[in-house]
Amino acid sequence: MELASPRPIAERDNVTFDIFQNEILPAGEPVIMRGLVADWPVVMAGRSSGRDVLDYIRQFDRGGAVSTASGPPSLKGRLFYNDDMSGLNFRMEQIPIRSSLDYLIDHENDRRPPAHAIQSVPMNDYLPGFAGQNSMPLLDGAIGPRLWLGNSVTIAAHQDPSENIACVAAGRRLFTLFPPEQVANLYIGQFELTPAGVPISLVDFDAPDLERFPRFSRAMEAARSAELEPGDAIYVPYLWWHHVRSLDKINMLINYWWTPGGGDRSQPRDALLHAMLTIKNLPPAHREAWKAAFDHYVFQQQGDPGAHLPEERRGILGELAPEKAREIRLAIADMLR
Repeated sequence: MELASPRPIAERDNVTFDIFQNEILPAGEPVIMRGLVADWPVVMAGRSSGRDVLDYIRQFDRGGAVSTASGPPSLKGRLFYNDDMSGLNFRMEQIPIRSSLDYLIDHENDRRPPAHAIQSVPMNDYLPGFAGQNSMPLLDGAIGPRLWLGNSVTIAAHQDPSENIACVAAGRRLFTLFPPEQVANLYIGQFELTPAGVPISLVDFDAPDLERFPRFSRAMEAARSAELEPGDAIYVPYLWWHHVRSLDKINMLINYWWTPGGGDRSQPRDALLHAMLTIKNLPPAHREAWKAAFDHYVFQQQGDPGAHLPEERRGILGELAPEKAREIRLAIADMLR
């Protein structure tokens, strides 16, 4: 069976802070912003050579050790599970950033280098001064950058409970995105053991097993894709699934995660896990009854569920003061105990 080719992700040029905040962000659709950070010094260094971009990063290094994934050449860069899914096919270690920089240079000319990737490093903590020279023009300065640096690795499709702007600083990256409602067609793996803290798709995008994962063909009908060059950026909306492939021997990505309103990113996932424990195994009629309650009170499909009550009597159906919200959370925690 021939799979559908992903549609191209929409592109915008000359995106300003106002355009992003007032047009792109509210639309909730992925967007490629070509050349958004082309004037960053780190991008200019990356255009020169892999060694130059690593040397540029080296000037900010304060010697800290960070979480780093590595694995043998046989992985072909795919960071995933082992064969029986009892563990991962790579190892995670705390390695000084400078050691990874040296490692990537040493293996830059290998035909099939061992997989190596620094992941999600808060740069203000480990590489202070970087943000001052390479500023994100679309976001509040309080949202700090994170570093993703490695060779030709592939990250399985996953979703993050946050908004995301990712900027390619060196090398090329291929992004394939799916809207949140494709969750059933991506065959998501276990919650308890994951490569990087969030569940991932079990489908090998290079060789999809359609006998085992037949609905993946539907996911591909909804897929969107784009290849990013150094200086390009992508907006990945909240909870959109994204599969990311680094295409060159030295690749660097700088990303920014944030959650509007300053909410606790873990809370919706906690509610999902609790619902799986308490609702999933109920009789079908009971599940349907709770689905109606969730649709009404949580997803508000018929509008504000407390609109018929006086504002001072709405309680949890209305806007809660912070102290009242904390009181309810503590009550829930007591119930769970």
